[in-house]
Amino acid sequence: MARSDDSRAMIDRYRWWEVVLIYLGIAAFLFFLLAPFLEGFLVSLKPLAQLFSSPYRFWPENGSFSAYVTMWQSVPGFARYIFNSFLISTVATVIVLILVVPAAYAFARFDYRGMGLVLGAFLAVSMFSGAVLLIPLFRLMRTLGLLNTYFAMIVPGVAFLIPSAIWLLRTYMMRIPVELNEAAYMDGASQFYTFRRVILPIARPGIIVVAITTFIGAYAQQFVFALSFNSKTEYMPLPVGLFAYFGKQEVIWNELMAASFVGITPALIIIFFLQRYLVGGLTAGAVKQ
Repeated sequence: MARSDDSRAMIDRYRWWEVVLIYLGIAAFLFFLLAPFLEGFLVSLKPLAQLFSSPYRFWPENGSFSAYVTMWQSVPGFARYIFNSFLISTVATVIVLILVVPAAYAFARFDYRGMGLVLGAFLAVSMFSGAVLLIPLFRLMRTLGLLNTYFAMIVPGVAFLIPSAIWLLRTYMMRIPVELNEAAYMDGASQFYTFRRVILPIARPGIIVVAITTFIGAYAQQFVFALSFNSKTEYMPLPVGLFAYFGKQEVIWNELMAASFVGITPALIIIFFLQRYLVGGLTAGAVKQ
């Protein structure tokens, strides 16, 4: 029996030139998305003098990985900066998950007066820049005795990351059928038991998505907090280490690009191993069974 037009795959419904246009659009999007990373990598391979030659050469002439070796001598202790960023981001992510997972479940399953106002307040807080609140945050960190410690960057980071994490995970948990809670209740399970043994295993892809986005957010927002609440080099994160390549006379662009790629390697490794959970969490619920 021949297939009807309605049963054909969606891609079969396009003409050949429409398919070509679709792939050209995807290629253009990927080019503008990846071009800055490609250019940054090529800059890291070029000698410093070649970066300012005229006409500008996109592809490096006599390129080498020497900048990936000399970058460690230009900024002593750069490995410590990477370790600090990884530590701060990991601790911040763990704290955010501990606070956000039960909060998102409560917002997704229970309806109470003023819940919309609370969620709106969370959304409003996430719109504030950390620079706007530096003075009150500094006074708070000084009162708590957290200046010149890792927690001087962890605590503000957690506060700014929680609102968006709650919104993201709440949306995911709202897709989990309420009938699962009702069935567990009929079997005599408590709310905590249902949350721990029924909801959490199902929500694992969404939790992993929140963990990845939180880790990346914590990895990227440490510069302002580090300069404001820290004066000790041993606690400084990666963004401050990258800023050290901006010298008084010149910027060592090739080593800066090399250090940037080396610095983001831990985050890339985490995303690489968790990408299947990331894709699954982002697409879960998109197709109705």
